[in-house]
Amino acid sequence: MTRTRIVRVERTDVECSHTVTVRFQDESLARPGQFAMVWIPGLDEVPMSFSYIGDLKGVTVHNVGEATAALHDASRGDKLGIRGPFGRDYRIEGESILFVSGGTGAASLMPALEVAVGSGIGSTIVIGAKTASELIFVDRAISLGADVRISTDDGSKEYKGFASDLAMQVLQEGSFDRVLTCGPERMMKTVVTACLEKGIPVQVSLERFMRCGMGICDSCSFGGLHVCVDGPVFDGKDIIEIEDFGVFRRSADGSKEVIP
Repeated sequence: MTRTRIVRVERTDVECSHTVTVRFQDESLARPGQFAMVWIPGLDEVPMSFSYIGDLKGVTVHNVGEATAALHDASRGDKLGIRGPFGRDYRIEGESILFVSGGTGAASLMPALEVAVGSGIGSTIVIGAKTASELIFVDRAISLGADVRISTDDGSKEYKGFASDLAMQVLQEGSFDRVLTCGPERMMKTVVTACLEKGIPVQVSLERFMRCGMGICDSCSFGGLHVCVDGPVFDGKDIIEIEDFGVFRRSADGSKEVIP
């Protein structure tokens, strides 16, 4: 659905000090892992993964710039423009899936976790953040009945270390036939590398600067692919050899920059 639909904000939920979820009524058929182009009137249009995919959809926003600050401050009744859903979704199959999220990456994975649990697939999720106060969607994952593992970089809650480190430990403990991951790209590259070494199929959701959402503007070029139409969900085996993965991305002016 490429036409922009005007929706009204129904509510906002504070996930942590810098992250909120904006909920709005929209009857489009989004699948887990897909994204929308969200237009903030008078400011900008930005790509956002769906964190909720029912009729009351949601996008979860980390306040990092002018457009995301406006979404962060949105109130009930405010108008937004929505284009999409766009992109490839997660393939949710198998008997036991490990989900690995860092930071706001949990937003993309939560709809997939809900589908997996609802389908009777054994589901374990690693939710990581820098500190305990920055963890998001932990209660939502617990309420689904998933096996929830927590990591914090500073050790302020449960496992001390990166989500990728805890994921390596969980992979050693259990038997998984699929891994889905979303979060900081360096974290995801570590997870993809480990999974491919173990022969476990892994899917990864990438984030890039996007404008058109339809593979035309080339803003999200990634090793000859376009994240907006060839992704954002990729098979790990298809991107592990791309030199940009985990290293470079394109800025708004098209120049290459190192991923922090």
